[in-house]
Formats: sequence, C-alpha cells, structure tokens
Amino acid sequence: MFGLFKKKSEKDKLQLQYMKLLKESFDLSKSNRTASDAKQAEADVILKKIEAL
Repeated sequence: MFGLFKKKSEKDKLQLQYMKLLKESFDLSKSNRTASDAKQAEADVILKKIEAL
C-alpha cells in the first residue's frame, strides 16, 4: 500500500528502457537486420549507463 506512490529510481527506468529496446531489436531481427543492429547498439549504450550506476 505504501509503495503505491513510490517513484521509480533512475536504474529502474533504464532497465525498462533496456528491455524495451531488446524486444524491439528481436522483433526487427526477423524482417530488417540493419534496424535490429541499430536497436541493439542503443540497448548497449543503456546497459553501460546501468553498469555505471
């Protein structure tokens, strides 16, 4: 109940963004390999930010 209005930390936000990019990359890998590689590169940048925290 008390966690209902708790804000997400920066790390949580980055992890959600990372997972979203990985899913998009996987979906694109079936049709457009170049776009999939671009999404994977974006996800790697987010991962490095997560590790820096």
